[in-house]
Amino acid sequence: MPDYLETSTGRRIAYHRNAGEGPGVVFLGGFKSDMEGTKAIHLEAWAKAQGRAFLRFDYSGHGQSSGLFTDGAISDWAQDARDAIEGLTEGPQVLVGSSMGGWISLLMAKRIPERIAGLVTIAAAPDFTEDSMWAGFSETQKQELAAGQVALPSDYGDPYIITKRLIEDGRDNLVLRTPLRLPFPVRFLQGTADADVDMAVALRLLAHAEGHDMRLALLKGGDHRFSDGPALSMIEGALSDVLTAI
Repeated sequence: MPDYLETSTGRRIAYHRNAGEGPGVVFLGGFKSDMEGTKAIHLEAWAKAQGRAFLRFDYSGHGQSSGLFTDGAISDWAQDARDAIEGLTEGPQVLVGSSMGGWISLLMAKRIPERIAGLVTIAAAPDFTEDSMWAGFSETQKQELAAGQVALPSDYGDPYIITKRLIEDGRDNLVLRTPLRLPFPVRFLQGTADADVDMAVALRLLAHAEGHDMRLALLKGGDHRFSDGPALSMIEGALSDVLTAI
């Protein structure tokens, strides 16, 4: 059973935390995913074997945390991440952000830079509400959204219900339109066969961000899940590389 963090916003955030050496590692999951996924569980086991502190949690409206998914937006989930980092960890942390979690991790680098020691992103999806969703909507879908919400098909289960608030709130959290300084070791990971986040996004992020130790690694044939053996080994290697560089 998870433990729960009661936040200042009144949300109840489910989490699992292991004590250990610092800098600790914090896993930030993706859009409509939860902390029970393959990557989160694998990294928890890796951290235990290393004797390193580790935290995984569910955003509000995700997994075992309070709230409804359709009530949430990027601002809410970023605040959840900040509350979890500030309330459940000590000192600077290495963030591992998957998909939307990559966007959230970049927001943390802007908002609480003193708490970030390094960063690993996996198929990072910064600004996806604007550049992927909104830009890809048909006129009919935009009209549906104006009335409140639109349903998008998903390869991962039930359709995604996209709300007008999610799109509008996303515009308040864009990171690829303003300076993005990442003054710590950074490793961006991307699969070449990712059907959800194109390699062009990873290249744009690499070109846009500013930092002294930043690398992009591509996994030939890697998909968006990035959860098979070679992908998990690649994540381990990137995380070890960042921790060594700190």
